[in-house]
Amino acid sequence: MRKLRFLGVLFGLYFGSTAFAQELYVYTEPASNMPAKSIGVRLSTDWMDNVGLKNRSSAELMVGVNKNLMLHAQGYFSNINQSYAPEGGSFYAKVRVLSIDEIQSHFRAAVFAKAAYSKQSNFTHNINLDGGNSGWQSGLVLTQLIHKLAVSATVSYSQEFDKLGEKYSAVNFVGTEIDLSKTKKAFNYSLSSGYLLLPFVYKDYNQPNFNLYLELLGQSNKDLNASYLDLAPAVQFILNSRTRIDLGYRFELNNKNMTRDNKNMFLARVEFNFFNALSKTK
Repeated sequence: MRKLRFLGVLFGLYFGSTAFAQELYVYTEPASNMPAKSIGVRLSTDWMDNVGLKNRSSAELMVGVNKNLMLHAQGYFSNINQSYAPEGGSFYAKVRVLSIDEIQSHFRAAVFAKAAYSKQSNFTHNINLDGGNSGWQSGLVLTQLIHKLAVSATVSYSQEFDKLGEKYSAVNFVGTEIDLSKTKKAFNYSLSSGYLLLPFVYKDYNQPNFNLYLELLGQSNKDLNASYLDLAPAVQFILNSRTRIDLGYRFELNNKNMTRDNKNMFLARVEFNFFNALSKTK
């Protein structure tokens, strides 16, 4: 029993400097980072069942620069405008600013920023920097891990870049007229929980992980007096500590005066991680 406990502590210390499995949220980022000097490649697809099963896919490169800094670069593709084509990209940076570590528990705080470009001309009230809009975002994320449960809260501010010649009004893809002068900024908030269901006890790094997630995702626009709140359950499989598979569904719980395209979506994702890929070899 002591040996199994010791292996569990070692596993926790290895991933404790980064993120435990149950912190690898499907729809948000935790305050923890990926291992330093490591590279991750992520492929994702969202199917939007509210607009005839249109889909948006993305390819993402992630780099753990050091234990406190993590960078993401992402490209987006979709068939929202009929033919499947590239639609934009984004750059994301996260800096961990606080770590309080204990055995099988920790608390983390991080700040992040994101900038995105999109060719899309579909206008909605919400700001979606994952392919839907050009703009920037910055915020704070707090994550608490206690044994097999991880809970994380995120607050952020988003602002859309101006579109020349489109300053007053437009008709979006569902035929609703949008006042563009009031859709430029938004507050975002989320509450995420993750639970490690399997394995019951860690024996080695090659054991499969099975995690359950439940996330609340919201956005509000004060100028429009508009807001939405989504619920997003998901399951996750991690194989050999390197390959991650996510399956989730995001649906709307509440909507107040906000037209949007990124609702009621199925998500599928696969991620591959290459630890110590950037380490110097002698």
